[in-house]
Formats: sequence, structure tokens, C-alpha cells
Amino acid sequence: MTQRKKIPAPHTGSVLSDSTGNRPIFRVVILSIACILAQACKTSEKPTATDDELRAQAQELAQKYIITDGHVDLPYRLKASHFTLEREYLGIPISSKEGDFDYERAKKGGLDAPFMSIYIPARYQLQPDKGKALADSLINMIRGIAEAIPDKFALAGSPAEIEANTKVGKISLPMGMENGAPIGDDIANVRYFYDRGIRYVTLTHGKDNQICDSSYDTLSTWNGLSPFGEKVVAEMNKTGIMVDISHVSDSTFYDVIRITKAPVIASHSSCRYFTPGFQRNMSDEMIKALAKNGGVIQINFGASFLDSVARRNDHLHDSLEAILQGKKLTSVDSAAQPIIDQFAKDHKELFSDVERVADHIDHVVKIAGIDHVGIGSDFDGVGDSLPLGLKDVSQYPNLIFVLLKRGYSSEDIEKICSKNVFRVWNAVIETAKTSAQ
Repeated sequence: MTQRKKIPAPHTGSVLSDSTGNRPIFRVVILSIACILAQACKTSEKPTATDDELRAQAQELAQKYIITDGHVDLPYRLKASHFTLEREYLGIPISSKEGDFDYERAKKGGLDAPFMSIYIPARYQLQPDKGKALADSLINMIRGIAEAIPDKFALAGSPAEIEANTKVGKISLPMGMENGAPIGDDIANVRYFYDRGIRYVTLTHGKDNQICDSSYDTLSTWNGLSPFGEKVVAEMNKTGIMVDISHVSDSTFYDVIRITKAPVIASHSSCRYFTPGFQRNMSDEMIKALAKNGGVIQINFGASFLDSVARRNDHLHDSLEAILQGKKLTSVDSAAQPIIDQFAKDHKELFSDVERVADHIDHVVKIAGIDHVGIGSDFDGVGDSLPLGLKDVSQYPNLIFVLLKRGYSSEDIEKICSKNVFRVWNAVIETAKTSAQ
């Protein structure tokens, strides 16, 4: 090692030393700078926001950012209530207060693009023609609403169309078909439903069908995708329809991940971490695989999806039903809501709450990242089991408030509200364009 030559200290004082060559002034300067920096950091710290301020910010963000919800069961609920367009002018669905969705509550909650679920019950798996007819009738209903009330609603087949509708104050009504049974054994029906406005297909529902196995079934008919199901996934990639893996078995999920050319969604699923043994939710390994695929899991609000305690106490719903029946009410009657609200307060173990929904979002972010989680409430599809603080479409700001309080940034929240799903959707559109070249 070469020894460096020492430079003698100057004999005259300097700004950094005294005449002896020592450096007390240097130390003073450093300490002074440190104090100044510390004071600057202290004064630049943002004061902790109060709950009222965070709630106001949540309301602002709900209106500022596009909120898309992956699954709202309005069409089937309206069908069950014998909806007709003529009745709409009496207030359905604009301000009905029935169910979980209407125009006024959606605007209050900042909801811009609820995916209308074209729900096909599992019994139609053996009657694909009747399933197709039911799908067409529900699609016609949504198209009819958009045509009859064009100042409030509009159809949407892409993120760009949603953005355009939102700019002029309209609620977009994109559509997803819950259960691929109506495709039957004719692959051409994939294009048929795309042309009718369907932008995602949940491959199955409560039973194995011709496409794949269901998480709710025990038969394992195909041990995943059927040979025809593989063709359906490939055709959906080519056509521009998102593949939805909610409701499918684990083996089906991994088959889809193996063959898909585009990212996929779980339109209304939650984390199995909080509900061990509940196959309808996604395991950590599945969520990680979904993230690697570029996909998004959209968190379901139903209590049985959120918490094992709620699942164990699911029998309490029968007690609530008995109370309502005793008063000659159903859960969609406006007079039933105060009874349901009080029952929820008395049985919190049944309903879970908005904090638990945030827990699921936290968990996905922890294991997969902020880019792979969204909202898939299942409003109008999970009955009276919705969590406290998220009872209808007016209450999305309550979830945003909790996320803000937990430290999520505005950019994070925008991703959860819509940007993550839009990224997947646009990727699916691009995959279809590439396939067509």
C-alpha cells in the first residue's frame, strides 16, 4: 500500500479551523447544517389527516376516478321482479331503492361502469338453447335500458367507451355472461355473444358444464378444462372476450393459465386465505399465478367470501328470513331495510364489514402487488350478506376511506377502482387484434 503524504495544517486560521489546526468550527458547521435539515424535515411533514378529512377525500376520489365493478346482478334481479321498460318510468331502475343498485345511488357512490351480469343458472348446462334464449333476454333488457334512458345510461364495449361515457355523465353498462353454458357446443357462439355486447364470460357457475369443472361441484368431470373448453378459451382470446375464472375449479384455473394468450380476470372472487377450504375463493398460489399472467382478482363483498366466521354463522340468514316473512316482507322491500340493518348490527359475526374487504385487498397487494386487485362486489347477487359499510352502490367511498386510512395513495386507489381492470381489458383487445392479423 502506498502511504499518502500528510499535508501540514495551515499556520493561519481558516473558516474550518483555528490557528492550531484543530477543527472545532467544522464540527459546529456540520451540526448547524444537521439542525437546519432536521428542522426542515420536521416542518415539511404533512400533518396527519383527520377521519373527516379522509372521508372528504374519499368522496372526492370516488367522483374523480372511474369506478368499475366486475359483477352486479341487476339483470337477473329485474327479471325476477318482472321488470318491463314501461315500469321504468315509475322509477325502476333509476330510483327504486329495491336491491343494491339504481342510478341515484350509483351516482352518489361514484360508480361509473358496473358490469351487468348476464347470469345463467347452472340448470341450463343441459339446455344450452334455453340458456342462450335467457342470455338474449337479459342482454335485450340492458340494451333496452340504455336505449330508453340515453341521458343516464350507455352501453360500453371497451375502456375507451367507458371513459367517453363518463365524461358526459353517463353510467356505462358493460356486460359479462356468468356461465358459458349458452355457448353450447357451437364455437361460433363465442363471436355471437361478443357481437351482442358480452365482454367477459365466466366459464361455468355452480356445476360442471361442457367447458370446464366448477369449484362448487364434486364430480371433476373434466379434471379442468374440457377439450371443447380449451377451444372456447382460445376463441375468446381471438375474439376479444375476457376469460373469467371465478367459479371454476383449481384445476380449471391452472389449465386456463397454461393456454391463454391474454390476461384473465376473476370478476367476483376473494382470498381463500381468510376462508380456508372454500374452493370458490382463490388460494395464494392461484393469486400469484394470476399476477404472473397479468390478470386481476376483483374482490367479492359477500360475507361468506370474506370471513370464515361469517361462513360458520351462515345459518343465521334463516333467522333473518323468518323475521321478514313474519312481517310479510322480502329483502328487496324498502320497509325491510331497517330490519336488515338492525339485524346486521346485532349479528356482526354474520355480515363482516368494510374493513374485512380492505383486508382482502391488502392481502392481494402483499402477495401479488397493487396492479392485480380490483372490485367485484356481487351486488344484487349475495342477498343480505353484504358487509357493514358496503350495503349498496352508494357506499364505495367507505372502502376508499379505509384504504386511505391504511396508507394507500391516490394512484393506488385509482388502480383498484378501474385502471387494473382496464389494463387487462385493453390487453385482451390487443391480443384479439394481433390474432386477426
